[in-house]
Amino acid sequence: MKNIFILSGPSGAGEDSIIDGLEKILPLERVVTTTSRAMRPGEKNGHPYYFIDKTSFEKKIAAGDFVEYARQYNDHLYGVTKKELDRVAATGKRGIWKIEYQGVATAKRLFPGIIAIFINAPLAILEERIRRRDNLSETYIRERMRYTKDWLTHTHLYDYIIENEQGKLEEAIKNVAAIIDRHYEK
Repeated sequence: MKNIFILSGPSGAGEDSIIDGLEKILPLERVVTTTSRAMRPGEKNGHPYYFIDKTSFEKKIAAGDFVEYARQYNDHLYGVTKKELDRVAATGKRGIWKIEYQGVATAKRLFPGIIAIFINAPLAILEERIRRRDNLSETYIRERMRYTKDWLTHTHLYDYIIENEQGKLEEAIKNVAAIIDRHYEK
């Protein structure tokens, strides 16, 4: 996928903060993922996801509408449709595709030239960032950290690894922007 870049990392790595920062300095278009999970307060259809029920999602799988999809830790389905990738590619902007490592493996197989950037932070920082989120249970935090440790065994899928250390968000944004600019085909 020419001019679409993957940005990926475990919970607390700061991918959304980096994407928000990139939008201020680059012409970007986000690839919007479809999910079967319920909409949360402050969300709307198309931001940050397209929301559909599980039955509709499964029908789209059967119809071959998804480029990639996965059942995640919370038992909800997440995936990106062919139609969505075509929409982003048609904008001519730098596309940002935020997916987890299973999706990265699929994307790299389907689009061998796609650039995948892994966003990471030290484990203690990741856990601290997760804990700062809305009143999460210890069970949820343990589950997220177990998933994070599993994710760290798949960094070989990525072309670049960017550390988003505490207090250094601007540096991480600049590093990601430089990678995108280096590979962007005008």
